[in-house]
Amino acid sequence: MWVMRLITTLLCGMVLGVSPTVLAASSGWQPAKHLQAELVSEYQTVQPGQTLQLALHFIPDEYWHTYWINPGDSGLPTSIAWQLPTGVTAGDIQWPTPQAFSIPPMMNYGFAGPTLLLIDLTVPSSYSATTLDITAKVDWLVCEEICIPAEASLQLSLPVSSSAEPSVYGQSLVSQAKARQPQTLAITGFYDIAGDSFSAAIAGLPDDDFQQFFVSATELVDHAAPQHVLFSEGEWLLRQKLNTYFTHAPTDFSVVLVSANGQSYSVTLQAAAEAAVVSSPDASQQALWLVLLMAAAGGLILNLMPCVFPVLSLKALSIAGNTGQQQQQKRDALWYSLGVVLSFVALASVLLALRAAGTAVGWGFQLQSPILVAALAYLLFALGLSLSGLVQFGLGLMNAGGGLTQQKGAKGAFFTGVLAVIVASPCTAPFMGGALGYAVTQPPFLALLVFVALGLGMALPFLLLAFVPGLAKRLPKPGAWMDTLKQVLAYPLYLSAVWLAWVYGRQTGIDALALLLCGAVALAAACWLWGRWQLRREGKADAVFALLLVALALSVLWMATPKLAENSSSPEVTQTHWQSWSADKHAALLAAGKPVLVNMTADWCITCLVNERVALNTDSSKAALALFDVTYLKGDWTRRDAAITAYLHQYQRDGVPLYVLYWPGQPAEVLPQILTPDTLRQTLERLSKQ
Repeated sequence: MWVMRLITTLLCGMVLGVSPTVLAASSGWQPAKHLQAELVSEYQTVQPGQTLQLALHFIPDEYWHTYWINPGDSGLPTSIAWQLPTGVTAGDIQWPTPQAFSIPPMMNYGFAGPTLLLIDLTVPSSYSATTLDITAKVDWLVCEEICIPAEASLQLSLPVSSSAEPSVYGQSLVSQAKARQPQTLAITGFYDIAGDSFSAAIAGLPDDDFQQFFVSATELVDHAAPQHVLFSEGEWLLRQKLNTYFTHAPTDFSVVLVSANGQSYSVTLQAAAEAAVVSSPDASQQALWLVLLMAAAGGLILNLMPCVFPVLSLKALSIAGNTGQQQQQKRDALWYSLGVVLSFVALASVLLALRAAGTAVGWGFQLQSPILVAALAYLLFALGLSLSGLVQFGLGLMNAGGGLTQQKGAKGAFFTGVLAVIVASPCTAPFMGGALGYAVTQPPFLALLVFVALGLGMALPFLLLAFVPGLAKRLPKPGAWMDTLKQVLAYPLYLSAVWLAWVYGRQTGIDALALLLCGAVALAAACWLWGRWQLRREGKADAVFALLLVALALSVLWMATPKLAENSSSPEVTQTHWQSWSADKHAALLAAGKPVLVNMTADWCITCLVNERVALNTDSSKAALALFDVTYLKGDWTRRDAAITAYLHQYQRDGVPLYVLYWPGQPAEVLPQILTPDTLRQTLERLSKQ
């Protein structure tokens, strides 16, 4: 095809070459190895104050190519050094839509066949010379299996008159060049760097089927890595692995998206951390308040999640013990709320700092650390022993009776709030997902404001009980029943400790779990000895032995830590209805037109485990998956996984669970965070009828 274009171009040049004025619009062909070049003006006569376009015209030999502004894994882009009269300025090169040249293991971007690069040239209105002399020193690299650098000095001398005269040949080339350029859209997308992946979200694109993209920023993406282009909730989501030589993220750059029919568009991408709200102030404020309301609602619902209830039992004892003491209830509620809010802010600050440093983390990241999981298991186990009466430590923490000083009550309420947040963080309640996804894409102040709203929502029930007299009066009066309630509430703490031990075993292996349980036995013995010493308040032997046993429990935990390196993956469980998620497997299934269900989960996410038990692993759901031939992919985020973190970011989520259903010919559909037994079946039936 390009050979015919070459012949047509040469014939046009021969025909038009009879006119000296036409020849003035072209520098003439400059031959070089495997390529010939010319510089052409769209006007053969120019006038002062005019902006015209020049076309740098390349025709390489067959199978040879030049390079785009981002050449890919190798190559060099074409560059032009201008020599122009005073006051005359030349703009940047306007590039056509590039082609991808796969040379395993590399991927390059450039142009094969006739290539036209446009440049705007501006002549000042004060220009008084009779000719416009232009010299362009052009450097390029032309490649096939070998690459040859070359250069040429292309010259044009255009007459200057009071009126401009177009060149038929020049305008024909400029028209061809514009047709090959991507259409520039006045919209801005946002991109993020998480771990070893680049991801971007672009809204407002034309209704088209985009299949490929080219980023203009060099050394940003791994050009040979698979590209993932998905449409979800009105946005196109792009993802690709980061370049090996990636060092820093540019503030903004352009990306060219190519559709299935060959149409291309150019869009500016802006770093998510630098993104500014471009809507009107009123709309911006309304959106922020909506997010804050969602965050508060999510924090309120978080109190009902199974991972939070055991710790809230401590606060329940505190409220029951202070019935009739309104001032103390208010003080404790404020201290508890302060502990909750500050803990959310502290966790958010650490999360944002790690994200800014390029670490792929998300909400609940602290429970991806086996050491912290084991420490929390020990802590909840010890608190359960205390509630069972084996030992009386941290009376201020539970604030369950009279005779406590004001200082102890405040400390107890504050650290109850801290513990509640630490244990609550693996859970993502409804409304929380969108709020957290918004927070991590905003400047630090706005992000922390969202987490403050989340903390206030979680503390709201206790604030209402303390500051609304009508509610407080409905609470039962203190009595002997409190001791029984205290012992009963120990069992949810034991179950929480068992759950955390199970998570630790999934992260590290059965040998490390055995060591952890040995440490728990030592901790129980230490609590027993400490309780004996508290009853007698004499002698030091029991207290000393108790401290030694605590040290033994911690050392056993330390001994178990190396097991993590030896058991870098969770034990494999044979499943018949799901497969492990990977970006490549996911992309291959979508390319083959297969329906796919993606479940992003983690062993420490109670919500995830409940959803799987009641909604995804049931006979009904398995039958629905088989009936509609849906491939079920499960991503395990129990330990840090940059690919899963990047996937979550594509859907503006910063934690699990996340359920996404892909149906051929339909936009990806995000399922609710709380699933019912019929959610999956009903969704599949609805999509199959569309």
